[in-house]
Amino acid sequence: MVFDSLRSRMGGQDNLSPEQIAHHTLFTAKEKIDLLHQLKAEVSSANANGTDVGFSADEIDTAIAEVRRGSENNVVADTVLKGDF
Repeated sequence: MVFDSLRSRMGGQDNLSPEQIAHHTLFTAKEKIDLLHQLKAEVSSANANGTDVGFSADEIDTAIAEVRRGSENNVVADTVLKGDF
């Protein structure tokens, strides 16, 4: 499940949100969009099973649009590269 790998990559936080993924500095724009699409699929599946995950597919779409706008406008976050820390 994408939640587990995201949680570990984001330092073990339990409160993942689409907005946090969209603004996370360790992911490239492509990685963010890929993760958000995976998350959207899982949220849709969870909602179909009656499970509430704390955010909606619309919030994920908003985060995806934000990442795309930032990418199109050349607004990129500095990513941490191996050896930077």
